[in-house]
Amino acid sequence: MTFSIVARDPQTGELGIAVQSKFLSVGAVVPWAKAGIGAIATQSWANTSYGPRGLELLAQGLTAQETLTILTTTDDLREERQVGIIAPTGTPATFTGTQCFSWAGGHTGEHYTCQGNILVGADTILAMARTFEETSGLLCDRLLTALAAAQAAGGDSRGQQSAALLVVRAHGGYSGFNDRFIDLRVDDHPTPIIELQRILQLHKLYLFPSASEDMQPIDHTIAQELQHLLTLAGDYQGSASGIYDDVTRMALRTFTGRENLEQRWCEDTRIDRVLLQFMRERLHA
Repeated sequence: MTFSIVARDPQTGELGIAVQSKFLSVGAVVPWAKAGIGAIATQSWANTSYGPRGLELLAQGLTAQETLTILTTTDDLREERQVGIIAPTGTPATFTGTQCFSWAGGHTGEHYTCQGNILVGADTILAMARTFEETSGLLCDRLLTALAAAQAAGGDSRGQQSAALLVVRAHGGYSGFNDRFIDLRVDDHPTPIIELQRILQLHKLYLFPSASEDMQPIDHTIAQELQHLLTLAGDYQGSASGIYDDVTRMALRTFTGRENLEQRWCEDTRIDRVLLQFMRERLHA
């Protein structure tokens, strides 16, 4: 009842999983990953022990295929299971038991593995694989683009309900305390992949750090606009002098804190263009 892609970015070291299913809260069941160790999707009467056990085996230095072999050979119901595994290096592995409901199968590439069951047909998996190979950019974007392509090619034959995206990297979580760089779920929605794409854009806005190319000096014109915007927000009560003084600066700091945009706050006399555009749209100026 599920299709997924498990992949890695050899440049950044990120590992990730994207999954969709006609099943409530698929993100609570299928995706498992640990930075520097591997990523696993367990589905089709999912054996959730495959997640932690598989990561333990990968951490011991076993390959994806060796890990897969141990997991399945010790499972009496392996023919009902489906799983995809990837390590930071080496060939990914996928398994589809003979008793999985059709259409069921998988496809592996150099840096990914796709798998699905109860699908309209093989085109779902092939579209997912082809799209991932042909798409560039961030791993999170490539994963969701591939997932959307799979849905467009037929997807789950029973329909849609939930989707999830998990991407890990060392110290990638909030404030760097864990590796959960992106952990997003849509638990029940008529178009979960589209909704997941929308939430990913919010995640980027609120939690991605500012890009150097987006940092803009606060000149007289920008300072005056900020003062006007911050007046509309209720954070600034001074005149629109066009001078980025301490009062204006602290008003902007108050605004970013209230809107959970701390990642885009800059201590010096620059502003993130993404933050400025957010202010323009939010405050209707």
